[in-house]
Amino acid sequence: MRSRAAAFGLLPFAVYVVLFLAVPTLIAIGTGFFDTTGAFTLATVAALGDPVVLTTFFNSFWLSALTAVVGAVVGALVCYALLGTRLDGALRSTVDSLSGVLAQFGGVMLAFAFVATIGIQGMVTVYLRDTFGLDIFENGVWLYSTTGLILPYIYFQVPLMIITFMPALQALKPQWAEANATLGGTTASYWLRIAFPVLAPSFLGSLLLLFANAFSSYATAAALVSQGSQIVPLQIRAALTSETLLGRENLAGALALGMIVVMAVVMVGYSALQSRAARWQQ
Repeated sequence: MRSRAAAFGLLPFAVYVVLFLAVPTLIAIGTGFFDTTGAFTLATVAALGDPVVLTTFFNSFWLSALTAVVGAVVGALVCYALLGTRLDGALRSTVDSLSGVLAQFGGVMLAFAFVATIGIQGMVTVYLRDTFGLDIFENGVWLYSTTGLILPYIYFQVPLMIITFMPALQALKPQWAEANATLGGTTASYWLRIAFPVLAPSFLGSLLLLFANAFSSYATAAALVSQGSQIVPLQIRAALTSETLLGRENLAGALALGMIVVMAVVMVGYSALQSRAARWQQ
């Protein structure tokens, strides 16, 4: 009876997974391997080898990797700095609360915040230009290109790293540091031989999570980048809405299939690293 009640309690989550994960995945696979008439074809998937498509995947890779690395390093340093604070202290509570909010602060709101701050007529841009004669767009308006997505992505990557990596740092047992000191070890030897090896799976797992988070982000890029389709999510939008790609709507399914493959590989790696990290957090 209890097992039936538990299964019934999982029903809403199961419906959510089916509607928003399983069904879109099947649609992406179906549109990638079948044409508009329903006939099986490999032509759409073969379009993934097009130089334009490969360029968009490359742009998504380097943008996701760069923001993930920067976000992971900065977030890990913040977590390390917070180790010396009280768990129930005002500073820790404030950082935890802000991280939870800012990690989800994306899309049009984040794009507008950056446009209002460092846009062509943004507050900071105008102040720097009028006060110091410094024009941050002297060599071109980079904010509305792929390069301009770096700062907004880092903005929500760092809080996400704090949320995911802080539990791993808190799981470091004081007894390990005490044993290291008792055996004549130094602080450097503790971090190099004990802490870093223990934290490595959690750090790499968080890094992969940040990569997946940036790789799949759409709304912020769509709001900032108005010209062209420099990353995969924007290329999918173009395949669905552009008048120059009429008759090739199924290309969006092939692009989505490519993203699913990348995300699946990343999530498998993340799951494996988390399983390894869990052994030290018990």
